[in-house]
Amino acid sequence: MKALVIGGNGFIGSNLVALLLQNKHQVRIFDRYPNRFMAPLPNVEHVVGEFSNHGEIAEAVKGMDWVFHLACTTLPQTSNDDPVYDIHSNIGGTVQLLQECVKNKIKKVVFISSGGTIYGVPQTSPIAEEHPTEPICSYGITKLAIERYLHLFHWLHGLEYACARLSNPYGELQNPDAKQGAMGVFLGQIARHQPITIWGDGNVVRDYIYIGDTVKALLCAAEYDPKKFATADGKEGKEGPRIFNIGSGQGQTLNELVDAIKEVVGPQVEVRYTESRPVDVPVNVLDISKAKKYLGWQPEVSLKDGIGKSWEWINSLQLK
Repeated sequence: MKALVIGGNGFIGSNLVALLLQNKHQVRIFDRYPNRFMAPLPNVEHVVGEFSNHGEIAEAVKGMDWVFHLACTTLPQTSNDDPVYDIHSNIGGTVQLLQECVKNKIKKVVFISSGGTIYGVPQTSPIAEEHPTEPICSYGITKLAIERYLHLFHWLHGLEYACARLSNPYGELQNPDAKQGAMGVFLGQIARHQPITIWGDGNVVRDYIYIGDTVKALLCAAEYDPKKFATADGKEGKEGPRIFNIGSGQGQTLNELVDAIKEVVGPQVEVRYTESRPVDVPVNVLDISKAKKYLGWQPEVSLKDGIGKSWEWINSLQLK
């Protein structure tokens, strides 16, 4: 297949591109920035452009079979500061993208949604896809709106899609200087002999998934055909689901995460606690049973092994 990866130079995108190439797919990357941690791959088509530029997106989509939509202009903790920008840059740009996908008869759009923000404060745990969606940040609201537009374009035009509601991916190529991604930031701080900073008391529970497992799920979502699960009567809505939680299915508090990190890097880790943030829900652990059933996917790398792989990569950067 010919795959367009929008945001292909980022953390998730870079790992996804590597997996696509490993599986003999042709890849085109569309991104506004170069890859921070690796040189451009010679067997990949690289397109520099702005997601909000309709003409550039229209050109990028041409000739593709799959489109992986990983682009996002905001972060959960800052999206409430300017929700109008969040709406214009993410929802507007995505609707333009979907229009071009219809024109170019794209076989599948795989959208990276947010299992961490889209549900809001959970009523049950682990959280299944049927859980009410009541985001408490603009980031989660725009992700939910894009899911709805994907459904609309499928209903109106037959555009096939899958939404991956990711938990908290971590691993190689995760920017240790980013404003999100606790694992990468923590390991970067440790590599620089700096204290780890935790918002709140460290009892916030999150679901951490290794990046290798994450991108395998995205590839499974692209290959997945919901029509194979259609019931005998073939009625609308009886096909397989198109929205999937992607996580480890297990939760750790930040304090437990730090303890797991200490098992790998050693006990010389200093932790500082600061005031909690209003956008942080207390618990977020995903029910991944649908992904296991329909995608034939499940996470394979344990938290300890994933931390080890991440720590080895962080050390290769020789941070100062």
